[in-house]
Amino acid sequence: MLSNEIIRTYEDILIEELQVAMGCTEPIAIAYAASIVRDALGKVPQKIVVYLSGNIIKNVKSVIVPSTGGMHGIESAVAAGIISNRYDLKLELLSVLSDFEVDKIAEYKNSASIILNELESPCNFDLLITAEADNDKATVRISDYHTNVILVTLNDIDLTNKYRNEENEIGKSLKNADRSSLNVKDIVEFAETVDLTRIKPHIEKQINMNMAIAQEGLINDYGATIGKILYQNGEASIKDKIKAFAAAGSDARMSGCELPVCIISGSGNQGITASVPVVVYAKENEIDEEKMLRAVLVSDLVTIHQKTGIGTLSAYCGAISAGVGAGAGICYLRGGSYHTIAHTIVNAVAILSGTICDGAKASCAAKIAMAVEAGLVGCEMASAKKQFYGGDGIVTKGVENTIRNVGLLARDGMSTTDKEIIKIMLGK
Repeated sequence: MLSNEIIRTYEDILIEELQVAMGCTEPIAIAYAASIVRDALGKVPQKIVVYLSGNIIKNVKSVIVPSTGGMHGIESAVAAGIISNRYDLKLELLSVLSDFEVDKIAEYKNSASIILNELESPCNFDLLITAEADNDKATVRISDYHTNVILVTLNDIDLTNKYRNEENEIGKSLKNADRSSLNVKDIVEFAETVDLTRIKPHIEKQINMNMAIAQEGLINDYGATIGKILYQNGEASIKDKIKAFAAAGSDARMSGCELPVCIISGSGNQGITASVPVVVYAKENEIDEEKMLRAVLVSDLVTIHQKTGIGTLSAYCGAISAGVGAGAGICYLRGGSYHTIAHTIVNAVAILSGTICDGAKASCAAKIAMAVEAGLVGCEMASAKKQFYGGDGIVTKGVENTIRNVGLLARDGMSTTDKEIIKIMLGK
């Protein structure tokens, strides 16, 4: 039986992770920082210097910033944040922009001096913005994750406490719950036994938002329309529908759709991938709502567990972790035990680990489809009592050991790969 401490910790982790964002989270984080720097300065900056870690540059370079009329890139994210001036809305700050303000974004982007630099930092998620107007200068730094404000100054006066994250409903700052306690055995028991009262609203929010953007992606032509291609006007197999809905959500999100998403591990694509396939499978098979909610818990926590060892950003495509999580969630829906779910995870990570992250863009939808495919294949293998064994590549005996190996591969082993990806993308 799980201790009350573990139950509370797992609930806290989910509440911390299931945040709402509109648009790709890296450009939105830049917009958030820009909005803070304008507020700290007390006026619209005339000059802005942006320093970004390479992984942020990678994820902002090609993706469309929502509510900007189709603009993309770092300068657009900065300008959108300055014009929004709603840092209090955090990752939803662009949701309130009017058509008039969208025109102002383009005008500001073209008139202000916005200088871009790569930030040499040991942290993969690190951004620093300085802004000047008249004789005043303000600085904002966000590090480690998208809303973690660690420094705000005005003319060397420290204003950080004004802009730090307020305490959330669990009485702790974001990312405070101990993720080192996560393990697959406890995750499955938690999902099976937890009283859903406290976390049900958060899971329902994730399902409703992420299914809505998936539906939007299937209705309209976004990006490369991966979801629509797989969906085949509703004539696809259940397996392809599962992949199609998840891909369609990313199609829409990467192409500037203004619908909000519920994120996991700081990523909307991961939030979509962890939830939508599980929901589609449950609905296609007429599985009751409570079982579906508990299966989404499995998927979310397995995704977070993998990402804890990898970090917020890396050369390792985060959709793979979420696709593995989705496979685990679907295995749970099919009545899988802890052992079957553990084998599903090991099988799935053995299939597709090492897929590179080369930034947020239209092709993310295709990677999501393949990640979900890996999760489904891993589940089918486990259900047939087939598995990959310790010594098969990066697979080691025991699901926790294999997850640990994936973290080492992604965080340490692929660090040089990450640098090369960024050099290629920047034309160096």
